[in-house]
Amino acid sequence: MSEAKKLYIKTYGCQMNVYDSERMAEALGPNGYVTVDSPDEADMILLNTCHIREKAAEKVYSELGRLRGLKTKRPDLKIGVAGCVAQAEGAEIMLRQPMVDLVVGPQSYHRLPELEAKAGRGQKALDTDFPEEDKFAELAARPKAKRGPTAFLTVQEGCDKFCAFCVVPYTRGAEVSRPVDRVLTEARDLVSRGVREITLLGQNVNAYHGEGPDGRDWGLARLVYALAEIDGLARIRFTTSHPNDMDDALIAALGDCDKLMPYLHLPVQAGSDRILKRMNRSHTRDSYFRVVERIRAARPDIALSGDFIVGFPEETDADFAETMDLVRQVNYAACFSFKYSSRPGTPAAERGGQVDPEVASARLIELQTLLNAQQLAFMKGMVGREVGVLFEKAGRHPGQMVGKSDYLHAVHVTAEGLAPGTLARVRIIDAGANSLAGVLV
Repeated sequence: MSEAKKLYIKTYGCQMNVYDSERMAEALGPNGYVTVDSPDEADMILLNTCHIREKAAEKVYSELGRLRGLKTKRPDLKIGVAGCVAQAEGAEIMLRQPMVDLVVGPQSYHRLPELEAKAGRGQKALDTDFPEEDKFAELAARPKAKRGPTAFLTVQEGCDKFCAFCVVPYTRGAEVSRPVDRVLTEARDLVSRGVREITLLGQNVNAYHGEGPDGRDWGLARLVYALAEIDGLARIRFTTSHPNDMDDALIAALGDCDKLMPYLHLPVQAGSDRILKRMNRSHTRDSYFRVVERIRAARPDIALSGDFIVGFPEETDADFAETMDLVRQVNYAACFSFKYSSRPGTPAAERGGQVDPEVASARLIELQTLLNAQQLAFMKGMVGREVGVLFEKAGRHPGQMVGKSDYLHAVHVTAEGLAPGTLARVRIIDAGANSLAGVLV
């Protein structure tokens, strides 16, 4: 029996890339690869890249530069670039870094075995097509190894929204939803291997419209209810959602489905209608408020998180003040906020009216100060409450276990006999900026 080849994958960016990296490793399994934790011991290194943030491509080229020494020492080492930077840059990556053996886009990684075999013959392997076949259907069945208590599960990919600042429609393609039966089959398989919580992933996950066993399109709410019937699956989450796709059925499910956790990531990006229109967000400040009201009516204890971009082209002090006002009115449990960065090929990159970087930085600091205060207040408001916690791993201290609350907070307790995968009631006794301390009830 030949010795296993070693694969190291470095994952950048979103949860979907984490899921994709798992599937890439599984796709290369039949080629004899097992995953390792260090590039130094690898026979093949894959960089699974993200193109959302500023200078994403430059960071990839810098990483490739750091790997050049390994390639020089071991010429047989294969180096590949996958993901959204691979899709955007294509053959340019190989031109700038000739040591790269293969480049594969996020819609083509089911073809990795053939690409790896081609690279093994000393040929350059490039695939950044948007193939007609369903990559998920083409992937081999997932190995039956034991899993941790939580898992990501991609159900929808791509985006038809074309926000002016975003590259996703160009790197991930049009919105596509996986058929219901394939999602349920993969979910049952994950649960059979120890998974108790599944997070459904999509660029616009609440736009999910997969074909159901009845031949009709199912929305995300109907899929959630079907998943909730799986014995052993204790928790369901989904991310990322667009405000325009929060339909009545999904909002009702937040209140009616016990397994659906009370945490929702609902990006708004800005609080000014003028800037939202310039962003091509296709919702307004008022429509966002109305959606939030409906969600909180259905699930009063829900924790809301969001995304914000400051310094978008032509943003004025008055526009920014409206964003600050929206944040105060919504009162978020957590948020991600960024200074606008121009992404080549997007409509916003071609416009004038760029905001002075120092002004944008000052606005970001002001916004993050408010968001951090709201997050800390939400955390401290948990003290004295009882929450469900799914324990995932041992903590840093003897006898300590760490898990996630219903609201996605990190929670640590000191208790004997807790195993990963245990779901228990915990009373919160202390709150920090990023984690909670509790005791078993």
